[in-house]
Amino acid sequence: MILGIGALLSLGISLIFCSRCDVFSELKLTPAALIYTFIYIIVFLYELIKSNLDVARRVITPALPIKPGIVEVKTRLRSKMGRMILANSITLTPGTLTIDMVEDTLYIHWIDVKTENIEEATEKIVRKFEKYLEKIYG
Repeated sequence: MILGIGALLSLGISLIFCSRCDVFSELKLTPAALIYTFIYIIVFLYELIKSNLDVARRVITPALPIKPGIVEVKTRLRSKMGRMILANSITLTPGTLTIDMVEDTLYIHWIDVKTENIEEATEKIVRKFEKYLEKIYG
């Protein structure tokens, strides 16, 4: 209940003080968007837990090899809000950090670079979030 009240207050304050922001104009309030939002939250929580366990395993077992680096990935998302949520979702997932976003390209610091190929890195990092965000934000 407290989280719900906090979310409503945050949304209200954002709408009041951000009258010139065009980010909220891209928000779809359709039943399909609400269903995909719920699915997205579940997918995000699953990826969050999975990546937390992976990073914890790497900390506990220092012999595990890591190959940190910066990879370039592409997104198909066109909306500003969708891109912002994608970048934040990647950053909130341990082991990855969104460094920069230029148009449809994101630069991600990855704790264990498995590929430097843009398409493969995009598939491993972005697509799991993007396919739901496309349904929500277009």
